[in-house]
Amino acid sequence: MDEHKGHDTVSAAAERTERQRELEVSRLNIQQRIQDREKDVKELQLQQQVEAINRSADKAVEDSEKIFSQLIRLIQKRSSDVKQQLRSQQETEVSRVKELQEKLEQEITELKRKDADLKQLSHTEDHTQFLHNYPSLSALSQSTDSSSIKIRPLRYFEDVTAAVSEVRDKLQDVLTEKWTNISLTVTEVDVLLPQPEPKTRAEFFKYSHELTLDPNTAHTNLLLSEGNRKATAMKQHQSYSSHPDRFTDWCQVLSRESLTGRCYWEVEWRGIGGVSVAVAYKNISRAGSSTECVFGRNDKSWALDCDNNSYTFWYNNVQTPVSGPRSSRVGVYLDHRAGILSFYSISETMTLLHRVQTTFTQPLYAGLCLYLPLFSSKTTAELIKVK
Repeated sequence: MDEHKGHDTVSAAAERTERQRELEVSRLNIQQRIQDREKDVKELQLQQQVEAINRSADKAVEDSEKIFSQLIRLIQKRSSDVKQQLRSQQETEVSRVKELQEKLEQEITELKRKDADLKQLSHTEDHTQFLHNYPSLSALSQSTDSSSIKIRPLRYFEDVTAAVSEVRDKLQDVLTEKWTNISLTVTEVDVLLPQPEPKTRAEFFKYSHELTLDPNTAHTNLLLSEGNRKATAMKQHQSYSSHPDRFTDWCQVLSRESLTGRCYWEVEWRGIGGVSVAVAYKNISRAGSSTECVFGRNDKSWALDCDNNSYTFWYNNVQTPVSGPRSSRVGVYLDHRAGILSFYSISETMTLLHRVQTTFTQPLYAGLCLYLPLFSSKTTAELIKVK
């Protein structure tokens, strides 16, 4: 009573009543959280999830072994086919050589006999007999064609070895290229999807992919440089070989690497006409000038058109105006399994321009399209190595 003279006080009973109300609120909050967590545990169904994960992994292992076994059997069959063809051709060529040798030896024997008969005739003193026998003895049988006797240098089946080596090298290239995708697909299996989208640029960098452009898809007016990461619109046609994957009428190019799981990459562009930053399925049309070949103008691709004045998003030939700060760099985030595709304007800050929520049914490939004016070497787009 002495220490708190002049202070505002309440009775212990009144204070207890107030704190009791707070306690009840706290308990209600705790009970609600308990219910939420129990609901989460029920939804998770731990044992069922574990069993499902194990079943899925076992099936993936079994299926992978079957596929690789099929591939091994296919290679073994091709090896057996080549061996059989080689042996068959070997027998054919050996028979041809032996047959030719026999013909030559028979011809030599006949010529020697003919020479002996002519020699004997040359010593005949009876002129009438000489003239009578000469026509039949002087006639020669048809000689073996000399062109068939010309033997190539001692290189017969080496070209076959070179052809088989080429197949091996191409197969190694395919396995090397696709192995990264297989490995990433395995490590990106995530039972607890959907995961939240990254918030900071540093978090996006965790999913960065170093992509390269595929020369087999590049339009002939596109020059690829910087290790096939940069595309430049050129007036001169580039000397690309004919390939069914090449875009024939639109200045477009796809990445060599397919995209699954969570991926992030950035594109820096320069030019008067602008560029289209896109993703597309591999089965997008390549030949012709129809919209089926243009990024964003069909149901096989999604594209953000960028120029110095505006952004426009395209999908299935439907355009959506996009607002946001102008920048020469665009970031692209893909969460394939969650069906999320996001485009960002990159400058001092990172600003979301457009976000897509859909279902992707196939692996995707990064795409670039350089718009008019085509013949300006200042029109470029580059896949940037992010750090």
